[in-house]
Amino acid sequence: MDKTTNALNWFEIPATDIKRSQKFYETIFEIEMDYLEMEGSKMAMFPSEPASGKASGAVVEGAYHKPHTEGTYVYLNANPAMDNVLAKVEAAGGKIIQPKMSIGEHGNVAYIIDTEGSVVGIHSME
Repeated sequence: MDKTTNALNWFEIPATDIKRSQKFYETIFEIEMDYLEMEGSKMAMFPSEPASGKASGAVVEGAYHKPHTEGTYVYLNANPAMDNVLAKVEAAGGKIIQPKMSIGEHGNVAYIIDTEGSVVGIHSME
């Protein structure tokens, strides 16, 4: 890996109830996620464009996927502004644990706990 490649290729957010988790992320981001089962796991995939070089990922229910609040954080893209996303979190069954905060010229971040108990970062430039 060097500076011309993405450090991140794929991410997986653990879930204990894939349908509930899928509905949560579809609701707060106003997206449709593709559902599939593979190798004993259930996955709801975030929208992506294969072979575009852009990283993507999924919410996954499986033997090795346990929701957690500590460890590596994934930051989901809430551009152009995260206010619309954060406004839907609690009604969709999640919790905001760190409201929107400025990170200077790098935009804004917030932290939420999803319906499964995983902490996820939200990022936007506005």
